[in-house]
Amino acid sequence: MKLTKKKIMPGVFTLILLMALLSGCNEQSTNAEQNGDVTVNIGVQGSTGVLPYAREKKYFEKAFEKEGVKVKWSEFASGPPHFEALASGRLDFGATGGTPLIAGQSGNVDFKAIAVTTNGKKGNSIIIPKGSKIKELKDLKGKKIAVAKGSSAYNFLYMALDQAGLTDKDIKIVQLQPDEARPALDNGSIDAWSTWEPYATTAIFQTGAKSLADGEDLNINAPSFLVARTQFTKDHPDLTVLFLKTYEKARQEFINHPDKVANEIAKHEKLEPEIVRTVLERADLILSPTTKEFAKAHQHQADFLYKVGGINKKLDTSKVIENRFVEKALEKE
Repeated sequence: MKLTKKKIMPGVFTLILLMALLSGCNEQSTNAEQNGDVTVNIGVQGSTGVLPYAREKKYFEKAFEKEGVKVKWSEFASGPPHFEALASGRLDFGATGGTPLIAGQSGNVDFKAIAVTTNGKKGNSIIIPKGSKIKELKDLKGKKIAVAKGSSAYNFLYMALDQAGLTDKDIKIVQLQPDEARPALDNGSIDAWSTWEPYATTAIFQTGAKSLADGEDLNINAPSFLVARTQFTKDHPDLTVLFLKTYEKARQEFINHPDKVANEIAKHEKLEPEIVRTVLERADLILSPTTKEFAKAHQHQADFLYKVGGINKKLDTSKVIENRFVEKALEKE
């Protein structure tokens, strides 16, 4: 089945064009290393992941201070803006789903995917409000569905439609960021919402919304990644390894003390601890090189986006994969 190109292109392709323009700005990096000092710029989104927790606990500040390096944080609503910042040299590291990586590669943004953080099977979901008459994916025909353009949930939505025998002509896509989509779901302005964690679980707990389908239900493997600005990895390979080691230290806290971490995040974000614990359980957090399985899944995502017109050229996604830093970071000392 072939989906039409008309509606997916404005979301992802416009982003690609913007990043292609921004990629010419790399030489104007605001990184303080030009003045003899080094500042590591880290992007963060959401409130329940490893990076937000590490920021709150100052894991990176403590680690990089020993090297005489400063840390600066930037907040993003979703994955795509990370690549605009990478392209303009305002960001050195970040964590996103796979779809923004594909858009970034198509837009010639100079970055590397330096590690996998989750297999992504439970990361994306299509959520329906309490009392909805929608029972299965095919019932989405004729419905309004919210999604953040260019996000991993965007590609997930199109793959879900494909599995249900629907095309983009069968639904009405409403392009909304999470802070806009949640109220729209609550007040009935939309019929469904394709989103990622923690937004899906939060909506389910707080409003009685239900998950219509997630990546595990549909057997869609969509790994998420840590990404880095290529020039930074070339100039500072040791700091790139240190970034990954510090990430792993924070991740181990999640793995070894899940209740403690969940309670701390819940208190800080004013959420119910049960919500946070569920989000963390669904996250299945890892730190891994991009294995053959993950590489195949990511390539499949890119091929699908090309098929539906989300990107205008076929990609070899292996060109942005760089495993040597995470392999070094995970070596036993």
